[in-house]
Amino acid sequence: MSKIFSKKRSAENSEDDEMGFFDHIEALRWHILRSAAAIIILGIFFFCYKSLTFDTIIFGPKKASFVTYRFCCWLSESTCFGPPDFQLMTREFGEQFSVHMTVSFWLGLIVAFPYIFWEFWSFVKPGLYSKEQKVAKGIVFYCSLLFVLGVAFGYFIIAPFAISWLGAYSVGLEATNSPSLQSYVSYLTMFTIPTGIVFELPIVAYMLAKIGLISSGTLTYFRKHGIIAIFILAAVVTPPDIVSQCLVATPVILLYEVSILVIKRLESKNKSLKIHSN
Repeated sequence: MSKIFSKKRSAENSEDDEMGFFDHIEALRWHILRSAAAIIILGIFFFCYKSLTFDTIIFGPKKASFVTYRFCCWLSESTCFGPPDFQLMTREFGEQFSVHMTVSFWLGLIVAFPYIFWEFWSFVKPGLYSKEQKVAKGIVFYCSLLFVLGVAFGYFIIAPFAISWLGAYSVGLEATNSPSLQSYVSYLTMFTIPTGIVFELPIVAYMLAKIGLISSGTLTYFRKHGIIAIFILAAVVTPPDIVSQCLVATPVILLYEVSILVIKRLESKNKSLKIHSN
């Protein structure tokens, strides 16, 4: 670890003395504290505005007025669908309070993600060479954008379809769907946050290609293996039903193809630079 931070700093910071190991630990501590403070402040906001948190955000996908259902019905009658009518139950004393706390934390984390990643990058960046910093230029913006897109995809696409299908599924008249509040929130969390993380695939592929660990040829050759791995990953991060699994796997497969295109463009750029340098 000390070797990482013993590298030369960028031109802008070259005049500064290199920090010691414990100085880095102290700096890391403040980055973590500021990130935690951002999550707590936003979590308190969502905790205080209970109507926004639950009536609008959390319970939105189970309402027929949700934007996804209205849009699909606006397209045509054949694509129109809606959520089943079911009531959420609380089976444990204090469940609503604990769920309220959990939801507030996760929402605070999601909204604070760009700032958290910026704090992380602010800690890592001084230990990189100028060339390495140029390679990672714009990483905070792109990582934040992909994470937000992933969460939005999970919330507006996966959640409505999964809730509609799972909520209406029945094995017979003797069983009725009355999920617990905790179960509903857990499923909604699985639909969103893991999807946001998975959407970082092009960034990871770009970085690995930059340091020479993978190439477009490698990803193309292992495409079939990658698709199988994606479906396995989708099965892990989603409920045990084929609909949710396919809804998660499809965009990730597309991101896999985007990663190949990104790496091909990088390889083409590097090739042209070598030609010009010769």
